Amino acid sequence: MGNREEQPVPAVSLSHRVPDLGALELLLAVARLGSLGGAAREVGITQPAASSRIRSMERQLGVALVDRSPRGSRLTDAGALVTDWARRIVEAAEAFDAGAQALRDRRDSRLRVAASMTIAEYLLPGWLLALRAQRPDTAVSLLAGNSAAVGERLLSGEADLGFVEGVSVPPGLDSAVIAHDHLIVVTAPGHAWARRRRPLQASELAATPLILREKGSGTRQVLDAALGGLARPLIELSSTTAVKAAVVSGAGPAVLSELAVGEELAMRRLVRVPVDGVALARDLRAVWPTGHRPVGPARELLSLTRG
Repeated sequence: MGNREEQPVPAVSLSHRVPDLGALELLLAVARLGSLGGAAREVGITQPAASSRIRSMERQLGVALVDRSPRGSRLTDAGALVTDWARRIVEAAEAFDAGAQALRDRRDSRLRVAASMTIAEYLLPGWLLALRAQRPDTAVSLLAGNSAAVGERLLSGEADLGFVEGVSVPPGLDSAVIAHDHLIVVTAPGHAWARRRRPLQASELAATPLILREKGSGTRQVLDAALGGLARPLIELSSTTAVKAAVVSGAGPAVLSELAVGEELAMRRLVRVPVDGVALARDLRAVWPTGHRPVGPARELLSLTRG
């Protein structure tokens, strides 16, 4: 019996021993106004609710705080002491709230976006203009790169929200599909493919050296997946604009987003080549670190992409 270990006494949470902030603010109002009814009106509750809250606080603390009489309400000696403590707690809470608001203001004053090239060049400008109309004081910075780089920037804390266009979501990120896209084969008007009548087959596309985006880009990921990793690079370039320029010059065919070549197709600077049996559709996604849903201007931008 004498060697039996003593069982630890369970700790009582501080929140069960200390009155809530609303009750302390009510007590301060009673002290200042000398009237429970006046204090109730100031904090926006009924007098019966105020009386109930004071009684609940007295039971919680185990002391009487307010003497009530027809002439008004007066603090007891214990009530005066508790009121002094309450004032410090309320002031600390106000300082806490002001600091939190400053953090929110600082967060909401800037937005860092990382986006893969197609989205950055052809979709984001419109979304950012719409965001500026809603948040003219938010400074936006855009970091453009391939889908792999977008994931790295989000995970390192360099960006608040990202956009990718590959076949999968980079590890460590949550996502939402915001749009759909389709890749097409394009070439210069003078290329032999521009005059062909039958669609290209997957085997022919895989056997032909192409002007390609670099590995890690969403466009390259989709093409590699569609061709079983058999896409042959004639040239690898790190931007859609560079790929288009190379194709227009007659260097060879390429596979690019429909979003990126609309103007060139309309002006006949590029020609679309029909393809059969190659899955070139893709989802465009917004991404953010797992478990950290976008807030502030990042959340507003995300909502605009779905408009």
